[in-house]
Amino acid sequence: MSAQAEAEPLNKAGFAAFAERAGDGKPLVMLNLLAFKPDGGRERYEEYGEAVAPLLEKAGGRIAFLGEPAAALIGDGSWDLVVLVEYPTRQAFLEMIGSAEYQAVGHLRTEALARGELHPMDPGEGTP
Repeated sequence: MSAQAEAEPLNKAGFAAFAERAGDGKPLVMLNLLAFKPDGGRERYEEYGEAVAPLLEKAGGRIAFLGEPAAALIGDGSWDLVVLVEYPTRQAFLEMIGSAEYQAVGHLRTEALARGELHPMDPGEGTP
C-alpha cells in the first residue's frame, strides 16, 4: 500500500462522481480540512503550498480562505488548518492534479498530513 493510500484514502465513488461532472464548466470551491503530522508536518505543508502556488495560478484557481480553526462549537473534530480553494471548473482541477508538475510535488501534501479531507462544493444559488 502506498503512503498516499495510507494517509488519505481516495473515495473512488466520490472521485468518479466528481470526474463525471468535469465538463459542466461550473466553478467550484474545494474545502481542505488538514491535520498535520507532528514534528514538521506544518512546515512540509508550507513547502507543498509554495510548490503548488504556480500550478494553482496556471489552472486559474486561487486560495479564497486560509485559517486555523478554533475549538468546535458543535462536533468533536479538530483540524490544524482549513483552506478554501476556488477553481474555475472541475476540469481545471483535474488537469492540475494530473499534470507532471503536480505529480512531482503532490507527495509533499501526503508527507505533511496525519489526516485530511477534501470536499468539492458547488456555489449555492445567489452566490456572487
